[in-house]
Amino acid sequence: MERTIVHMDLDSFFISVERLLDTSLIGKPVIVGGTSDRGVVASCSYEARKFGVHAAMSSIMAKQLCPHAIFIRGDMDQYSKFSRIVTEIIAREAPIFEKASIDEHYLEITGMDKYVKNSMLWTHELREQIIKETGLPISFGLSENKTVSKIATGESKPNGEKEVQFGLEKIFLAPLSIRKIPGIGDKTNATLQKMGISKIETIQNMPILAMQKVLGDNGKSIWRKANGIDTNPIEPYSEQKSMSTETTFDKDTTDPVMLHNKIVAMVDTLSFELRKLKKVTGCVTLKLKYSDFQTHTFQATIPYTASDHVLLQKLTELFNKNFNRRILIRLIGIKFSNLVSGFNQINLFDDTEEKINLYNALDKIRLRFGEKAIGKAVGLKDKKK
Repeated sequence: MERTIVHMDLDSFFISVERLLDTSLIGKPVIVGGTSDRGVVASCSYEARKFGVHAAMSSIMAKQLCPHAIFIRGDMDQYSKFSRIVTEIIAREAPIFEKASIDEHYLEITGMDKYVKNSMLWTHELREQIIKETGLPISFGLSENKTVSKIATGESKPNGEKEVQFGLEKIFLAPLSIRKIPGIGDKTNATLQKMGISKIETIQNMPILAMQKVLGDNGKSIWRKANGIDTNPIEPYSEQKSMSTETTFDKDTTDPVMLHNKIVAMVDTLSFELRKLKKVTGCVTLKLKYSDFQTHTFQATIPYTASDHVLLQKLTELFNKNFNRRILIRLIGIKFSNLVSGFNQINLFDDTEEKINLYNALDKIRLRFGEKAIGKAVGLKDKKK
């Protein structure tokens, strides 16, 4: 049976939420992200893009290009809230879906045409339902695989829908820029442009070995995507996706300083793992096991993040609120759950380039020399024990 895959993407998601909350922003150039001169653009409206503004650009450059733009710091609480609402709507209707990031989903609706209704009509009705219940614009692409559907979504924006019928994938892709292929960044694009490759059709007509010779395994992947070949399955979304760590003490304790230091060390470790996987978490859990072996967990839903300081603040709040100094603690643990992709996108909400660069620099050191090579002073001290 031919697969039927839908890619749904909320249009300029952060901007759309801001406009929903403040209608005076509609039709105006709006930029969300770091508001200081050392900040970074997280998202921008189509009106701002006309002036050359784009995500990951420095705020000072964006101001120079579009001096009349309205800058907004952004509210991850609101963005996370609306992201969850959209996910809930999709979960009610779709048989299988994958939450790819805070603002995009893949849906597996193979067999819809045969057993329910025309797949394009079904997806159109779902899109209309999302718009009606949230007020947010959303686009979708429909084809037989994830890559083509994602590219089709891009071609349907803003606030549109596009179907690429089975067997027409190569014809649809051929005239498009190579930048439309997921996974082609600035460096790969520059390499291919130097070879005179600017359109997907050129890659389609090349031997796969030629691409592999220039770009290694990534070249092989790009060639397959350019030819509309993608067998990657939908990874069913589950709120239970999580990562956790815990420590059992040699001697039961009520020492708040030691317990806090252990939390710092665990947050340091797990947040690095999150960023390494390019994931963010929407829920944190603190676990305490007492000397009488009773176990209690304390959970909090949070705006999607992978930043140490945000996660540590919330877990410290949970600890301070629930820690009983009169009862000895045998084990302490933390868990991050409700994981989705999108750290690079969310990371841009840190107010300065310095903070973003600091995280990146620390992570590069850890990747090269090991997770214990660098970290917060108290955390490192605790990790070495």
